[in-house]
This record gives sequence, structure tokens and C-alpha cells, in this order.
Amino acid sequence: MAAAAERAGGHLRLAYDRDRERAALRGARLQAARRSVTLLLVPTAFLTITGLVMVLSASSVSAYARYGSSFLFFRRQLGYAVVGALALAVTARMRYPAWRRLSAPLLAATLVLLGLVLHPAAGRVAGGSARWLQLGPVTVQPSELAKLALVVFAAAALSRRWRPGAEPGAFLVPLVPVAGLVCGLVYLQPDLGTTVILAGTVLLVLFAAGVRLRYLVGSSAALAGLALLTMQPYQRARLVAFLDPWADARNTGYQLIQSLIALASGGWFGVGLGASRQKWLYVPNAHTDFIFAILGEELGLLGALAVLLAFGLLLYAGVRIALAARDGFGRLLAAGIVSWLGLQAIVNLGAVTGLLPITGVPLPLVSFGGSSLVVTLASVGILVSVARGSVPPPRRRRAGR
Repeated sequence: MAAAAERAGGHLRLAYDRDRERAALRGARLQAARRSVTLLLVPTAFLTITGLVMVLSASSVSAYARYGSSFLFFRRQLGYAVVGALALAVTARMRYPAWRRLSAPLLAATLVLLGLVLHPAAGRVAGGSARWLQLGPVTVQPSELAKLALVVFAAAALSRRWRPGAEPGAFLVPLVPVAGLVCGLVYLQPDLGTTVILAGTVLLVLFAAGVRLRYLVGSSAALAGLALLTMQPYQRARLVAFLDPWADARNTGYQLIQSLIALASGGWFGVGLGASRQKWLYVPNAHTDFIFAILGEELGLLGALAVLLAFGLLLYAGVRIALAARDGFGRLLAAGIVSWLGLQAIVNLGAVTGLLPITGVPLPLVSFGGSSLVVTLASVGILVSVARGSVPPPRRRRAGR
């Protein structure tokens, strides 16, 4: 009996030690998840608030000139920020595996909206592109929803079919045809910048899934060649202007030159918040695609670096969340969102600073735009959900133990 009691005691000690190890592991993962969420939400809040301030400053002159109120765009952006914050709270509370089931319906709804935009009776044309739908008092840009829909669909498709080392046929269907359809509909608007973001994001998700680099390089080269062959004349003019904006300083190179003047005028500390001279109708789209130029002028190099640091922290937190995800879908979903936000920020900042051609995409969380802000904040909420899901649930003790 003594031997039996000793064995039973040994089993109990082993079970107790295992429970302590599980509890310690769960505690460590919980702390890591909380740090990642903090690293994510703090720069998100900073960039959103900075965006509101800069939209008010950058749009005040043009809004007063066109509509008689300097606060028009600011009020709209503030309303979008409130809706986006609610969307973030909802998606953060959702269990992220639910997005796997929602991937097909979300994609179908997005395709319908993208098709409606191209219909002359439904789509709203501005700046030569049909990118918006007027739904009562609200204007919706379906291409912004397409970014999230395509990321969710890619993560769902790859997590089901893809295995590291598999041949390309494992992901050709259905991901490539669906991605091609979405990119094609956006390209027809025409919106080359968003098409680049969509295609680039899919390629980065494939890279995160472990697709061989040679396949991705070949696909990128093929897509670049196709884009060059199908470019519209004004798009080729933008490319030429990017290479030498001073060759046509009053036409194709005008926007970039004015942006560079704004950035150069800021110096180290800027000319002061609200004191920009370039926003007096010199820089086109000052409160949307080129808001960073006004920010650099008013807040200087230090203010611009603070924004860049905030983006860096946001992307770093997203990468941490992707690496800590408990399953393939969560990892690819987080990687896709981070890839999309990072790529879009690079494309926008590259255009404003003259390092890349002008493509007309907003700076995430900062530029004016309701659809962009709401969808981006909702996607940040999904990242929070993936971080929360990386923590294993507490182990329930069996009855009688």
C-alpha cells in the first residue's frame, strides 16, 4: 500500500508540474500578446489623431474656397474616425477564425460593388476615374473594401490548400483567378495605384505562406510587363514626370515639384501647425494623397519622422502578431494586413517624396477618406483579434481532480 500511495503521489506531482508549466506558458503568451496589442493600438491612435489634425489644416483653404466652410472635411473625417473606432472594437472582439467563413460572402459583395462602380448609372466619376458609389449621404469606395476582402480570401485559400514546398498548382486555383478578377475590375476604373497595392499584397501573402521566391519574382516581372503594355497615356506621362519632373514643371511634373517645395520649406521644426503656404491651392489633393507634404511643411523633419516611427511601430507589432499566431490562417491573415498597410504607406510616401511615381493612393490612417479610414481601423481590430487568439485558453480541470 505504501508503494501504491507513493506512485499516486508521484503522478499527482507530475500533473501539478505540468499544470504549472502550462500556466506559465499561457502567462508568457498573454503578456506578449498584451505588449503586441499596445504596440499596435498606440501608433494607430497617434496616426488617426494626427490625420484628423492634418486634414483640418490641409483642407481648410480648399474647403472654404469650394464650400464656404473650413471645417467641412474635418467634420466628415471625424465622423469616419468614430465609425472606424466602433468597427475596430467589433472586429477586435470577434474570433478571427470567423473571417474564414466570411471570406467568400465578403469577396462576393466586394465584386458586386466593384461591378456597380463601372456602371455609368451607379458609379461616381471624379478626376477621370469611377471609384465611388453614392449611397444616400455616404460615399463608398469599394476598392478599399477590396483590399481587406482579398487579404481574407487569400489567407483562407492558402491555409486550406498550401503546404511549404508545394508546387504552384496548389495555389493557382482559386486564388490567382480571383485575385486577377479583383485587380482587373479595379484597374478598369482606372486605378493603377490600388491595383499595384492589391497585386503586391497577394504576392507578399504568398511569400509569407512559403512560396518559392523564384515563382514570386517571375510573377512580379510578368505583372509589371503587363502593366507597362496596358498603361494609359496619362499614366505613362506620370512615369516620365517621376523620372524628370522639371521637364514639364507646369503640367505633369507640377504636383511633385510643389510637394517637394512643401517638404523642403519645413526644415527641422516646420513653419508651424496651420501655417503652410503650399496648402493655399498650390499642392493638389493636399488633404488626401499628398497630406504628408503639408505635414512635413508644417511640422518639419521631426514631425515627419514621428509619423514614420509610428508606422514602423504599427508594422512591427503586426509582424509580431503574425509570428505568434496559433494557426496558418491567423498567421497569413495578419501577414496580409501588415503587407497591405506597409505597401500602401511606402507607395504613398514614395510618391510624395519623388522616390516613386504618383499613383493616387492615400496614406493609411492619415489621409482624408472615409472608406480607407474605416476599413483600415477595422483591419487593425482583426490584428488585435489574432493577437488575442494566440493565447491558449485556460485548461479546465476534470471533475473530481
